[in-house]
Amino acid sequence: MEIQELLKTDANFNVTITIKDLKEWHKEVIADTRRELEEVVISDKAESYPTPKQVAEMLNVDLTTLWRWNKKGYLKSIEFGGGRRYKMSEVRKLING
Repeated sequence: MEIQELLKTDANFNVTITIKDLKEWHKEVIADTRRELEEVVISDKAESYPTPKQVAEMLNVDLTTLWRWNKKGYLKSIEFGGGRRYKMSEVRKLING
């Protein structure tokens, strides 16, 4: 039984492992964590441009509120493909404070 399988159980075990096995497991944990972090960073950097309706739903506000916020400069929209869109990075900033 591998360490990963043992960790999934609730049983208590006394385990003897070699240093080589411990180092290999350590490398696997670091590699997995690095992949997960890279995915998060890449997804955060990927810019998307939701519609006003989508942003209003995300923020739980009315479309007129978005229009007022745009006029005041609180959350600016951009012209995109003949319509209005918002930068998702700006929406995230607003959500996160």
